[in-house]
Amino acid sequence: MSHKSFWNKEYANPEHLTLSTEHASDLETFEKWAIRNSEWYPFPKDGLVLDVGCGNGRNSVHLCAVHDMKGVGFDISGVAVEQAKKAAEAKGKEIGRKLDMTWYTQSASETLPVPDESVDVVIDLMTSHFLRQAEREKYIAELVRVMKPYGWFLFKTFILDGDFHAKRLIQENPDTGEIIYDAEGKKIGSTKAEENSYIHPKIGVYEHVWTEAEIHETFSPYFKIYKTIKSYKHIRDGKPYKRRTVSVYMEKKRLE
Repeated sequence: MSHKSFWNKEYANPEHLTLSTEHASDLETFEKWAIRNSEWYPFPKDGLVLDVGCGNGRNSVHLCAVHDMKGVGFDISGVAVEQAKKAAEAKGKEIGRKLDMTWYTQSASETLPVPDESVDVVIDLMTSHFLRQAEREKYIAELVRVMKPYGWFLFKTFILDGDFHAKRLIQENPDTGEIIYDAEGKKIGSTKAEENSYIHPKIGVYEHVWTEAEIHETFSPYFKIYKTIKSYKHIRDGKPYKRRTVSVYMEKKRLE
C-alpha cells in the first residue's frame, strides 16, 4: 500500500492509530523549553511556522493561535489537509481572530512550499521515517533552504537505540527496495534495500528507524542540537511491544 492511500484511509476512518485533535504533549514541552532557553522569543508574532506532515493540523493551529504566528502545513493525505483547514477555521472562531494559515497536499520529499530563509519554526512530529534515503536527503536540504538562521526545529522520530521491537521488525520484515514505475504503470527500475528499514507487517508501508548517531551525523552540519529526549524502552511481559521515539530540539546555524 502507498503512504498516501494508507493515510487517506486512516484519516477518513482510523483503524491503526489514535488521531487526537489536541496538540501534542511533545510540542508543549518543547514550547516551554524554547521560551525558557532561547536568547530571544522563539515564536515571534507574525513569524512563520512550517508543519511537516501536518495531519489534522492540531500542532501548527495551536502555535498560530497562542503566539499569533502565520502557518504553512502540508500532508500527503488530502483527507488530513481538509481536516486541518476546518480545525484552523474552528480555532479562529473560538479565539475571535482568523488564523493566517495555508495548507498543501504533498509529500515531504517534494520541494517545500515556502521561500528561502522564511521559516522561524519547523515541527516534524513522526514524518521523516516514511522517506527513503534519497528523499530524506532532499528533505534535509529543503529544511536548510527555508529556515531562517537561528530558527527552531522540533524533530520527532523512531529511534533504533535500545529498541528491541524495531530491531525485530527490521529482522523479520526487512526492506526489499522499491520498484519504480512510469506514468503508464510500467516497471522501469528499482532501488536497493535500505539499512535499518522495514516494510510494516500490518500496514504494508516502508518505515526507516533512525539511530542517534545518524541523527547527529545528518543534522549537526546545519543545526545546533540542544536536547534529545528518548521515550522509555517498551517491554511488556519480557517482550518488546512498542517502538521507541526520540524528540530532538535544534537551532538552525548561520551557514556561510
